[in-house]
Amino acid sequence: MKQPQTNAGTSGTDPRDWKYPSPDTPGMHTVVSPDNSACRVTWAFRLNLNRGDEYELFDKTLELNAALVDGEVEIEHHSGNGTLAKLDSAYLPAGDSVRIRAVRDAVFFIGGGRYDGTGEYFLRRFDAEMPLGEIHQIHGEPPYEREVFMTLNQEVPASRMINGFTWGASGMWTSWPPHQHTEDLEEVYCYFDLPSPKFALHLSSRTPGIIEAVHPVSTGDFVIIPEGYHPTVGSPGARSSYFWIMVAHRQESRSYELAKADFGV
Repeated sequence: MKQPQTNAGTSGTDPRDWKYPSPDTPGMHTVVSPDNSACRVTWAFRLNLNRGDEYELFDKTLELNAALVDGEVEIEHHSGNGTLAKLDSAYLPAGDSVRIRAVRDAVFFIGGGRYDGTGEYFLRRFDAEMPLGEIHQIHGEPPYEREVFMTLNQEVPASRMINGFTWGASGMWTSWPPHQHTEDLEEVYCYFDLPSPKFALHLSSRTPGIIEAVHPVSTGDFVIIPEGYHPTVGSPGARSSYFWIMVAHRQESRSYELAKADFGV
């Protein structure tokens, strides 16, 4: 990547330090990395492009999954060119590159994980009408059900990451009952479509039944999950909406099914 700007975060393990506001200024920003957070294997970036801006997305060691959360772009790759609209995404293995040009002001949230040689470039178009299956899913039960659209599902070959979008119902919980995947996976929730004064609450806990931090979140806020439980709830009239970046500690633990629920909360 070209000269990313690093967020001045903290590497502390205290859950009160796990919220990372992402910059809205033009350019590429490293919001979360092992250098500035308690995450050991996870990177989260934000790329802001004004209309007409161009950027070459590339990394020597990381696989990247870039999700367009606002705007429209043209994308050039040696395998072919295309246009991405809001909620479309692109997967890029380490050493590969794409050139992005903003047709309209655009914002990407981008997940990164170590590339172990597995995974090839592809684009994924968002389709709200896609039948339920590997990519489009419903998790949980009313009143805490959530809709999920995978940008990088576990059935697609990749090295460490599984990523996607989640939307909760208005004013309701997501990621409930609380669950954790500490031994196998880290995660970052990157919130969008929650313009202030709308907000959601992101709860962080390393011990079942004990809430250690409550983070009010709006569009652009990232919250890391290096360990522990991480339910969210939208404020009245707001949906908890986020792009989640899940990264396995080992390639063999790249699985969505490893979460362990805490039914005592």
